[in-house]
Amino acid sequence: MCLCCALLSAFSTFYAQSPVVAQQVISEQKTSTEISKSSKKRIDGVAGVVGDFIVLHSDIDKALLDLKSQGVPIAEISRCEIIGSLLETKLYTHHAIQDSLPVNQKQIESQVSQQIDYMKRELGSIDKILKFYRKDNLVDFKKELYELGKSQQLASLMQEKIIEEVNVTPDEIKQFYKKIPKNERPEFGAEVEISQILIKPTPSQQEIDRITTKLNDFRSDVVDKGLSFATKAVLYSQDPGSRSNGGKYTITRNDPFAKEFKENAFRLKEGEVSKPFKTDFGYHIVTVDKIKGQTRDVRHILLIPEISSKELKDFENKIEEIRVQITSGQMTFAQAAKTYSDQSETKSDGGILINPLTLDKRFELSKMDPQLFNHIEGLNEGEVSKVIRETTRTGATHFKLLKIDKKYGKHLADFKLDYLKIKDLALKKKQLQEIKLWQDDKIKDTYIKIFEPFTSCNYTSDWLKNDIK
Repeated sequence: MCLCCALLSAFSTFYAQSPVVAQQVISEQKTSTEISKSSKKRIDGVAGVVGDFIVLHSDIDKALLDLKSQGVPIAEISRCEIIGSLLETKLYTHHAIQDSLPVNQKQIESQVSQQIDYMKRELGSIDKILKFYRKDNLVDFKKELYELGKSQQLASLMQEKIIEEVNVTPDEIKQFYKKIPKNERPEFGAEVEISQILIKPTPSQQEIDRITTKLNDFRSDVVDKGLSFATKAVLYSQDPGSRSNGGKYTITRNDPFAKEFKENAFRLKEGEVSKPFKTDFGYHIVTVDKIKGQTRDVRHILLIPEISSKELKDFENKIEEIRVQITSGQMTFAQAAKTYSDQSETKSDGGILINPLTLDKRFELSKMDPQLFNHIEGLNEGEVSKVIRETTRTGATHFKLLKIDKKYGKHLADFKLDYLKIKDLALKKKQLQEIKLWQDDKIKDTYIKIFEPFTSCNYTSDWLKNDIK
């Protein structure tokens, strides 16, 4: 199942690999005895069929190349293992279509655009891309990329549907742990629990008024004078992601845009222009170019209020004073976080950070965000950091204090200490079992045909059920 999971992403990334890397991989792959012999004996053809889908010999080659380019050691991975994993993907995709699972068309199209943009940066032009990948035209190439992305998304959706109701009880977690021999229990790396106080400098009301007045002027130019919103965006918007194309985005309600942005975009009719509104990125006005079902083509202008050096220094002094109060014992870190922190997600809990990967309080040092690791490296348990100044991805300046609440050394899995991690392992095992049961059942009811030389493979699933031996 692990190889299958790796291959679920293989085709979505294959065409986006660096041509230099891909060419190196091709060269190295052809030194393999297995691949070089098979390449001399055959031309591309059908290796297997699952429902309405086929697996080509070239699909197997591409999957091997992609795994290699991602750093996966493939010396011991056979072509039989690869086709087995591809057959699984086709089985998921086939039944996802049978179950009418909806794909996010815009997401796939966006992925294709990103892949094409990546290739252009690497190779320099569309003609070079088509020549390198031996494609006749860009339209067909994009269609191929789209179908690969669609297949991957459908397979993922099918797997999610299979396991969506799988849960583990406390007793199942305990039994799972007990069945692990002591000498085989997993080892967990060193971890820490961290608390944070975050101060977000805010612009003066005078600066906010200046920005909103400017946006209202832009709005008046468009609504009352008929000037171009797109031109205004090109000239004045401070959003680097959309400024060059006139502030344009194509969005759905499920896209990861700011809540306030989507509320305004989906409230407007075609041609309407919003009044200025605020998000974490700054202040915006937005207009709707076109409504297409659940999708909207919108344009926006973003202006970011300025905060002077003197104002920033005042905020820095404020958090320094907070640090003095904590280190002198006038208040605890938790009390200071509840009183002063601007981070709404953590302040009510005294600033305790939650690991976004595990939803646990603990952060494994070897897997921690490098920037966060640099800030806490060298701190002792209970120690408060010096004032940290950061620039966010939106260009804003923040100040923060960090505190190491607790440290855990490298250790073998302990039921009480590592309950959430053990629960996750038990759940994953049960999910894999559920997927295997589903797969075995669907193989019986799905048309499957395997062709030479893959009829002699020793599969873990009964892919050869329809073959006459």
